[in-house]
Amino acid sequence: MSKPIFELVDQLPTNNMTVKVLRALDFVVPGQWNNLVGFENTIRQVTGEDDPEIIQQVGDRAIYLFNDKNEGYQRALWLYQTIDSAGSALGTAAMANKIGEDISFLGFLNKLTPKADKAQTIDLVMKLVVELVAFCQINGIPGDSIGDFLASLADYGGESIMRMAALVCLDGLIPLGPDFIQKGLSTIESLSPKELEENGSFKSVSTLIPGNNASSKLSFIGESFSSVSDWMSNFVGERSLTPQSVLSSLQGYVEIADDKLDYVAAFLDMTTNYYEHTGIQTLARRLIERAIAEI
Repeated sequence: MSKPIFELVDQLPTNNMTVKVLRALDFVVPGQWNNLVGFENTIRQVTGEDDPEIIQQVGDRAIYLFNDKNEGYQRALWLYQTIDSAGSALGTAAMANKIGEDISFLGFLNKLTPKADKAQTIDLVMKLVVELVAFCQINGIPGDSIGDFLASLADYGGESIMRMAALVCLDGLIPLGPDFIQKGLSTIESLSPKELEENGSFKSVSTLIPGNNASSKLSFIGESFSSVSDWMSNFVGERSLTPQSVLSSLQGYVEIADDKLDYVAAFLDMTTNYYEHTGIQTLARRLIERAIAEI
């Protein structure tokens, strides 16, 4: 059992590293993301209600829905939180790996950590799959509903579109470069089920990935990423996004002196949890929207 949903929303940070980084990405989806903090405040913002009695009713209903184990809200939260934890561990490993490459005395670290590019690519792919599966959990539809997820992306807004923007920028462009989509496709295509099973990001969330075994889960992961690749490509193209434009905006909000993108990516992995942060905000919004419709 996680913390109560009202506590999660009340405890969201207002100006930590994650918030600063997300604010730096406002240029990607201008005006879409507002860092909504506080459960009652979120109810007021989402519903437009000021009546204390209605706000109380909506809050009670939202809490009830979140606590209902037959609903998928807690599983979605677990996915958001868990994939962020895996990303943080990856950042540490990637940083150690880069030190190993650049300083010969620490070369032995290369034997202990994964190659940054491959690990980062799998992390990108797994975050996208988590977004898809969490969407299905929140909406009470089968976890392999790729078509429904793809259709929903056209309606993504607020914290949800910001999460996708951060995925593209922080887990795609910054660590992997402008051809991050092709890297994702080719990495998954060449990956064996055994390699997938050994990957930390996959292991952390594998229980909720559709499929009976590693081979079928790998097929689902590949199909998911491939299905969304055109959307991501259009997203980047329409906004003329580049690693340099993203880094430039980040440097306006966060003190990043090093312009080596692999170091920046590792730093962001270790210091941000944008999936959990915006995921909690998405859950709160969906719960409140459903609650107001049901009371």
